[in-house]
Amino acid sequence: MKSYPFLILLAAMVLPAKLQEAKMPAQQRAEFEVASIKPSPPSGGHIGWFVYPGGRVSISHLTLRMLIECAFDVQPFQVSGGPAWTGDLQYRYEIAALPPSTSKSSKANPSTPKAPLNPEQREMLQSLLIGRFQLQFHRETRQGPVYLLTLGKGTPKLTEVDHKERGEFEWVGSVAGAAINGDGLAGKNISMPVLAQRLSWYLQKPVIDQTGLTGYFDFRIEYASDEAQPDVISCILTSLQGIGLKLKPSQGPVETIVIDHAEKPSPN
Repeated sequence: MKSYPFLILLAAMVLPAKLQEAKMPAQQRAEFEVASIKPSPPSGGHIGWFVYPGGRVSISHLTLRMLIECAFDVQPFQVSGGPAWTGDLQYRYEIAALPPSTSKSSKANPSTPKAPLNPEQREMLQSLLIGRFQLQFHRETRQGPVYLLTLGKGTPKLTEVDHKERGEFEWVGSVAGAAINGDGLAGKNISMPVLAQRLSWYLQKPVIDQTGLTGYFDFRIEYASDEAQPDVISCILTSLQGIGLKLKPSQGPVETIVIDHAEKPSPN
């Protein structure tokens, strides 16, 4: 699972129009049937979120800010505001939750526990954060630096996936199979919009897909560096060129979740 660097807020102008979060009635918001929250132990255990057959969700060692990233499917730089403890690693939490038997998620059978939460599970997690952390928030659209993912020169060196499970588990990372660390870039069953989203986490800026490519692809390219600790961003830029893609710096809208209020969770 991914590790979490210090959050970097974008130095950007806030657009005049602030988009307030819609007040969804409680009876219309999807909720877990059973959910427990407790502080994480000081050390040990896996970091991240995991999904299992029947829609069960297990989350370990995440701060409230990290939980918001998961619930709203955003990157660290897209969360701001709130008290300091929301991002303090001393205040991390464990969540075990199960959806109701009447939900679509209860029929879920993910191919791997590392698959992302589905939209309904994310909405349920949002409800849980609102109810147990007393989370109040709004959305803002900020103008700031972005990258455009475009086609490079020549034919892209991508192998299109054509099987029943395409889109079920989209993965991108290092050649060795972990997080991108400077040895190259590999993708499995991944669409270009998801590739852009995953790269934005490393680049700490939104990446917008403008390749025009549809479908799902596999790719793999190694990156050789003389440095003892290769620069991850340089690795990404060079590796993308090797598969016929490139990143172009630009300016664009950046949606941000602003924490207006939060409290440490109520006991189970």
